[in-house]
Amino acid sequence: MLKALTSSCLQNRFHAVTTAFTPQVRRGTDSNTPLLRVLGSLRSSNRRVPYLSRRFFCSDSTDGSESNSEAAASEAKPAEEGGDADSKASAAMVPTVFKPEDCLTVLALPLPHRPLFPGFYMHIYVKDPKVLAALLESRKRQAPYAGAFLMKDEQGTDPNVVSASDTEKNIYELKGKDMLNRLHEVGTLAQITSIKDDQVILIGHRRIRMAEVVSEEPLTVKVDHLKEQPYNKDDDVIKATSFEVLSTLRDVLKTSSLWKDHVQTYIQHIGDFNYARLADFGAAISGANKLQCQQVLEELDVHKRLQLTLELVKKEMEISKIQESIARAIEEKISGEQRRYLLNEQLKAIKKELGLETDDKTALSAKFRERLEPNKEKIPVHVMQVIEEELTKLQLLEASSSEFNVTRNYLDWLTALPWGNYSDENFDVLRAEQILDEDHYGLTDVKERILEFIAVGKLRGTSQGKIICLSGPPGVGKTSIGRSIARALNRKFYRFSVGGLSDVAEIKGHRRTYIGAMPGKMVQCLKSVGTANPLVLIDEIDKLGRGHAGDPASAMLELLDPEQNANFLDHYLDVPIDLSKVLFVCTANVVEMIPNPLLDRMEVISIAGYITDEKMHIARDYLEKATRETCGIKPEQVEVTNSALLALIENYCREAGVRNLQKQIEKIYRKIALKLVREDGEIEPQNAEVGEVEAESIHLSDEIKSKEEIQAGAESANGSNDDKASENNAEAEAEGAPVNQTQKSANEDACLQDTQETEKATESEASKTVNKVVVDSPNLADYVGKPVFHAERIYDQTPVGVVMGLAWTSMGGSTLYIETSLVEQGEGKGALNVTGQLGDVMKESAQIAHTVARTILQEKEPDNQFFANSKLHLHVPAGATPKDGPSAGCTMITSLLSLAMKKPVKKDLAMTGEVTLTGKILPIGGVKEKAIAARRSDVKTIIFPSANRRDFDELAPNVKEGLDVHFVDDYKQIFDLAF
Repeated sequence: MLKALTSSCLQNRFHAVTTAFTPQVRRGTDSNTPLLRVLGSLRSSNRRVPYLSRRFFCSDSTDGSESNSEAAASEAKPAEEGGDADSKASAAMVPTVFKPEDCLTVLALPLPHRPLFPGFYMHIYVKDPKVLAALLESRKRQAPYAGAFLMKDEQGTDPNVVSASDTEKNIYELKGKDMLNRLHEVGTLAQITSIKDDQVILIGHRRIRMAEVVSEEPLTVKVDHLKEQPYNKDDDVIKATSFEVLSTLRDVLKTSSLWKDHVQTYIQHIGDFNYARLADFGAAISGANKLQCQQVLEELDVHKRLQLTLELVKKEMEISKIQESIARAIEEKISGEQRRYLLNEQLKAIKKELGLETDDKTALSAKFRERLEPNKEKIPVHVMQVIEEELTKLQLLEASSSEFNVTRNYLDWLTALPWGNYSDENFDVLRAEQILDEDHYGLTDVKERILEFIAVGKLRGTSQGKIICLSGPPGVGKTSIGRSIARALNRKFYRFSVGGLSDVAEIKGHRRTYIGAMPGKMVQCLKSVGTANPLVLIDEIDKLGRGHAGDPASAMLELLDPEQNANFLDHYLDVPIDLSKVLFVCTANVVEMIPNPLLDRMEVISIAGYITDEKMHIARDYLEKATRETCGIKPEQVEVTNSALLALIENYCREAGVRNLQKQIEKIYRKIALKLVREDGEIEPQNAEVGEVEAESIHLSDEIKSKEEIQAGAESANGSNDDKASENNAEAEAEGAPVNQTQKSANEDACLQDTQETEKATESEASKTVNKVVVDSPNLADYVGKPVFHAERIYDQTPVGVVMGLAWTSMGGSTLYIETSLVEQGEGKGALNVTGQLGDVMKESAQIAHTVARTILQEKEPDNQFFANSKLHLHVPAGATPKDGPSAGCTMITSLLSLAMKKPVKKDLAMTGEVTLTGKILPIGGVKEKAIAARRSDVKTIIFPSANRRDFDELAPNVKEGLDVHFVDDYKQIFDLAF
């Protein structure tokens, strides 16, 4: 078993303890080459180096010459001092008889971290006794050589993630062919310079490649000796590359002292110098990973090897620069902080001497106790006990410790909460009803529920908290009515949205042990509002997320449970908080998305969309008024007719809510504001129509005439005034200046005063006429563009195979057509193809409808084989809109039967209902929305399932007005009504 690890002193970015070699220069050649001049400059920088560094380098690695062996022996002796007799014998100088090139069979030693380059020392540890014995035997046989091969990374593992212990374990477990498969083919022939206990020191000599296995335990292989490919020493490209390597090495020396030690030690041992060894030297001392170093080791083309080395040393240069900039930035930061700290300490000492400042801890304790004083009797005993303990702890802690800040923040939250503070509630039902009606039109169910809550509170004398969930499409006023409810109840209002929330800590808070810990939203709410009975609006509760930090929906169970929230426990505060007086109002678009346990704790109030009449009231009484004030326009300046509002609602804003309607009204008023500003500034609008220009000129001429009439009246009333005085008065009035009446009699004063008042009134009326903008249905498109929606009704009289259905969408209700067409006929060709982006449920409904239609046709017309011999195509427009749900079943059957019997259905008929295989009609949802959609499309007759009769009866009279509704529980009743 073999364990090869680098020594602890070398397990840094340089795992292989390295030394190097230099380009060979033949004797007698020019010694003043640029390459040697660079090295000469490096050599002169430091002639003396520590012995410790020199021991890692080998002066020559070409062969086993006597000089090299002596050097190796002399280097190895100090490492062996103090050892036993065997280790001393093993460290003996290797004779020169056995040359490296004669070594063709070697023991294979694995290197886990970096390859060994020729000319460099490396320490490895051998734990396998058989391998250690074989190494000792080879030294005694005067053949002290072994093969050092880099280990490959294990398949499926990241070499950057595997720890040192994992690597050690892997080496222990590998033997024989398993070891062979994990070794790179190209390695280094290494001379064994010393063996002490399990530590072996190797010197790299030359590159070798494994040829075949001789024995598996210990692993012995035959090798081929590799030589560099021939190259031209005078080649300009090679010279330039080598000079760039040397230049980069010189730059790195300026920034890294570690590299400087390597190069200076190498200079002491320099013998020969060539381009190949320069490449080896650069790669060996760089911090590159083992695969990049192995790539350099395997490269036999000297030019390519130099290029690879150049990349590694360039990268090392960049790393050195980054390291230097980081060190500089940290040094500046530390020095700045130290200076600031010293100045602050001096300032504190001066203030303390002058009596301007008390001790931090004393001031904090006084502040916290001052907060507690007004509510001391209302604070629960267990909470007061925790506060006293924390205050005592605060006095014992040092202000500079981290625990001091944690305790201070904890006390800050504990003392800031409104323990026992409740706002005075409003139990006046009439006043509450008035407030709710002021802010919102309709929403009868919600308002009724709040008035019930107030009535119960009045009878009990106190009110408990409740959990109410308002569900409905976007824009119907769920969020805004929460604020109105708070105003009606005279409670503080706090809103937070949980849409997309995926962290439980947002609800329950963090543990105080974490840095930057904070309480949950409910504790923040109580601190913010200052009372223990606010109205908390939890928005978008159907869009709760679920992430790695837990399930917030489950955390909400405790918060929204009336039985549990009297002792709600926040992770940060860690003391029970009473939330039983809090009124929770949640909002959701789709109730089905709320988890069942959470939904079970809430009282759900559904808010359906607004019908056209309700939208008219809301637009006229709320939206238009608010928008006019926002835009700074006076009521007398603008008139939006009822027909314009109706067209706006029908053709632009069909969704269930009124948010889009508000946007369109704002758009109208912005354009009106621009027009008014242009007119006041006498700037002609760029897109003014001819009719508008003519109208403005008529208004201006009327204004001039009225002024002339006023002047004539003034002159007749004041006959004694001369023409000059009249002209002066007229000019003064035209300019808006007061008329000088000191020269006139009392009667004249009275007459002039009446005249001026009349003129001002007339002028104001004239200005009203000039500036008033009328928005009517014909010119509505000038303000809001082309209509978005067109009539949903495609056919006045539905043709054969086409039936109108009713659908529920997030925008409210809508009508849709089911169209069936014959593709081809032939015996046995009966089939049904469906299109229109239908969901799985709707596709199944089509199959059920096909089956039920065949059954009914067989009963009504036994001889009609239409379905058996016809390939049919059923389509639901519009094709781009995804559709799903079971409520189109009866509509599909009617469409199929209409085509089969070649009979169109009754005019102005729409239907909805789920159908079973036996023809039973099951209940559906969205009755109100579907009834509104039917009215919008001028449908007179509607067919609903019998189970939905109660839903329809609850609708407002204005929704049911003009509709002939039939309730059925079997398809045969629909057949009679439709055909």
